[in-house]
Amino acid sequence: MPISQTIQESLINASWIRRMFEQGIQLKARYGAENVYDFSIGNPDLISPPEFDRALREEADHSAPRLHGYMPNAGYPETRAAIAEMLSAESAIKFGSEQIIMTCGAAGAINVILKSLLNPGDEVIALAPLFVEYGFYIQNHRGVMVESQTDAELLPDVEDIQRRISPKTRVLLINSPNNPSGRVYPDSLLRAIGEQLRQASERIGHPIYLLADEPYKKIIYDNHEYHSPFTFYPNTIVATSFSKDLSLAGERIGFLAVHPEAEDAGDILNAATFCNRILGYINAPALMQRVIPHCLDANVDVNIYRRRRDLLCSALAKIGYDFIEPEGTFYLFPRSPIEDDVKFVQALQEERILTTPGTGFHRKGHFRISFAVDDETVAAAIPGFEKVFNRITSKT
Repeated sequence: MPISQTIQESLINASWIRRMFEQGIQLKARYGAENVYDFSIGNPDLISPPEFDRALREEADHSAPRLHGYMPNAGYPETRAAIAEMLSAESAIKFGSEQIIMTCGAAGAINVILKSLLNPGDEVIALAPLFVEYGFYIQNHRGVMVESQTDAELLPDVEDIQRRISPKTRVLLINSPNNPSGRVYPDSLLRAIGEQLRQASERIGHPIYLLADEPYKKIIYDNHEYHSPFTFYPNTIVATSFSKDLSLAGERIGFLAVHPEAEDAGDILNAATFCNRILGYINAPALMQRVIPHCLDANVDVNIYRRRRDLLCSALAKIGYDFIEPEGTFYLFPRSPIEDDVKFVQALQEERILTTPGTGFHRKGHFRISFAVDDETVAAAIPGFEKVFNRITSKT
């Protein structure tokens, strides 16, 4: 076998999201793209806000020596300072540029911090349903993922988290607004988690870091609010990107932020800056780093996502699907009408509807619908959702 055993095993257990994406390509080739309803991948489809377009044009017009060259490994100081100011306003905690590292998206940020923190065998508690790549990221750095299932409402189960904490626990990884459930964690839960981690860190004799993955924090609906985890626990680290709120998934621009009062914050930031280099990321894209400070207050039109959510939820509720209405993100995570979520997703494919089984997110009995698609796709797929639901439920 020419490839490593680890990667061979990983390929076998590879992301369901990508698997469904590839099946979508095959169906589109057979039936035509307009006849396939692809809800499988969270690829934001909204136009980037005008503030981004203006800043991009202005920065692209500049010309100077080394304008597109290397910069400090943590990123341009002025970009980091602008993000620090934004975080200070969000959390009422004074951030400086020294607490920010520019990264190649949130994925780059998560890998950088895990590389910085984990010794072989250290444990990372992740809350399921979860973004399946988390397991691979943890494995990359010789850590062990410990799964904690959320409760029936798809919110963190603080008692279950408590049971998962051990002397080897190094990180608790959370994601709110959550992919795939769309849940937004309330401040009461974040406060409870912070207190839990404070007590556990004291008990086991070393800090447990709260790592918050937050690329959807501006995609929130109705009267729900984003609460900064920095305000509830000092040993907090945030990994995020501009992939969703500015529709820049392909530009790979994000950042890592460490709470100014985190234990060993200076050492962590030095290590993360070093890991940003040795992992091969070297620097976050120079052009994007220059553009981002001009549009930190900008956002895509969330009302478009809200409209799609409402259209989808209204139709699926009438059919009989059981789900919790998403408070954020652009995902819906209904219960499968049958226990075998993979079988149900395959049944939807017969109507050329592509979704992702909850099994792929470590939560069986559900399936994920990404409504980062146009309104016409949502409307056209509803008869197929109804047909499969009626056919499946009539047999049970």
